[in-house]
Amino acid sequence: MRTLVVVDAANVVGSVPDGWWRDRRGAAERLRDSLVAYAEDGLPEHPGPLEIVLVVEGAARGVESVPGVRVESAPGSGDDLIAELAAQAAGRPCLVVTADRELRHRVGESGARCAGPRTVRP
Repeated sequence: MRTLVVVDAANVVGSVPDGWWRDRRGAAERLRDSLVAYAEDGLPEHPGPLEIVLVVEGAARGVESVPGVRVESAPGSGDDLIAELAAQAAGRPCLVVTADRELRHRVGESGARCAGPRTVRP
């Protein structure tokens, strides 16, 4: 069973002050593209292949999926969609990539493990 990796785009993009705020959609697209390699290669403690879902919100809504990375646009709060995806993954390995403490607690109640943004950022 492939591990589901849910990436909090806003949190991961916001973890590096590289000017992302000038082009939130472009920053989410760059993150999406950087995640593709992990779909096959895996992450530390999570060998590939992985199912990767990038959750976007706000100005980044509408970013398209690419092979290896499914993009989900949150209709409201990205955190709510991430918690929902983690709950739906009950019974299979799930890793949520975020530094948001409240979100980590929420998804932990569903049995998901959490990792910080550096897990997927160089």
